[in-house]
Amino acid sequence: MTLSDRYRTAWDGFWEQSSGETGEAFWDADPALTARRDLDHLAPYADPALPVADLGCGNGTQTRYLATRFARAVGVDLSAAAVAHARRADPDGVAAYEQLDLADPAQVGALHERLGDTNVYMRAVLHQSDPEDRPAVAAATARLVGEYGRALVLEPTGEAKEVIASIAAQPGGPSPKLRRVKEHDLRPGEVAEGEVAALLRAAGLSILDEGTTALAMSETRPDGSPVELPARWFVAGRP
Repeated sequence: MTLSDRYRTAWDGFWEQSSGETGEAFWDADPALTARRDLDHLAPYADPALPVADLGCGNGTQTRYLATRFARAVGVDLSAAAVAHARRADPDGVAAYEQLDLADPAQVGALHERLGDTNVYMRAVLHQSDPEDRPAVAAATARLVGEYGRALVLEPTGEAKEVIASIAAQPGGPSPKLRRVKEHDLRPGEVAEGEVAALLRAAGLSILDEGTTALAMSETRPDGSPVELPARWFVAGRP
């Protein structure tokens, strides 16, 4: 199984028409507002001596921060253009970046063979995946975690769509960043209440902790504050 052609085409198109600069994409917020804060949830459970895999790394903004907190960081993305941006933005090789289809068990298994058990950081990937692909993405997370790694999975809730709709309805219409999301058929999807936990459990993981949070975007409101999407976080691993 591999991710849908629609999904691959949409993301390749987005990244091919991007500069790759930090903050250009709607979601590409400063790590001080994202990964650094998110890792407070993962730190009590994860061994920092293990590597960390950033699933859906895009241009690598968060991956480069994760490399400061773990022994090794690898960002993976379906889009070759995204991986190319990430590599260009990291000339010193602070982290590594690979093109990878999370729905392809052979590719995921090969990455696990290279890394061993690894921690996983996955921010707002499942809701962008087509519903039929989500079990495979969860299974990839479980394969990479293995026996000793831990996963931090963050996903917007249904209320996030209301926040996005309110931004689109502001005077002047959607911002350039939000228009690009729509132009490239990137579909913010609703992950139903309880769906993330159910997917992770079905993949063989236990939910070790969970809670509510807000995902900071690079988009800002008129007062300069970042747009934040209501979300939930989950720490998962083998019991």
